[in-house]
Amino acid sequence: MSYRDLIYSAMMESDGTAAYALAYTVGASLRARAAGSLGELGAIEAFVTQMNALARQLGMERTLFVNPDGLEPEKGPQPYSTAADVVKLVAYAMNDAGFRFYVSQKERKVAFTRGGQNLGYLLRNTNELLGTNGIDGVKTGTTARAGQCIALSSQRDPEIRKEGETTYVTPRRVDIVILGAADRFSVGQQLLGRAWSLYDQWAAAGRPAQTSKH
Repeated sequence: MSYRDLIYSAMMESDGTAAYALAYTVGASLRARAAGSLGELGAIEAFVTQMNALARQLGMERTLFVNPDGLEPEKGPQPYSTAADVVKLVAYAMNDAGFRFYVSQKERKVAFTRGGQNLGYLLRNTNELLGTNGIDGVKTGTTARAGQCIALSSQRDPEIRKEGETTYVTPRRVDIVILGAADRFSVGQQLLGRAWSLYDQWAAAGRPAQTSKH
């Protein structure tokens, strides 16, 4: 499969095999170019090390990645995170136009070769809320320990205002992360509606800046 189709498979249908294939290929490249301890790791380990390095860079202080697919291994350290941490990753990823395109697709046909035959498969995004209320991403996830999880991103048209001869363009996007929900799609719709309502109230009040209390 191509890199593109592996990304579609991993992001749209949570294909763990695709995630490992990407991790192995990218990790091998990272290891080959790296100096020091990273170059001594296996391809998967090098990739996961970089995942955790990015988490630290983004201020995800209560997050640990132990593998590419996020599932809990039978032995060894267990992965963990929080909604507050994951939303930082969502905001970072949704700033990339290519990533936004991948996770916004409801369906996508991918191609692969098996036994010398060229085959195709129609992926269907597991994010049932795509296309509603401005939602253009990002991903669902389910594990035995975490339960039903979903990260959502919703965008409105940018706000444009003029002050004198200067035009100001303000992007408008809300990101939500839900962990351990009984019904992630129902909860997601409720929280997103509440988030945009709070945004509208804040905008109507003149966008007051929040001040820290000491």
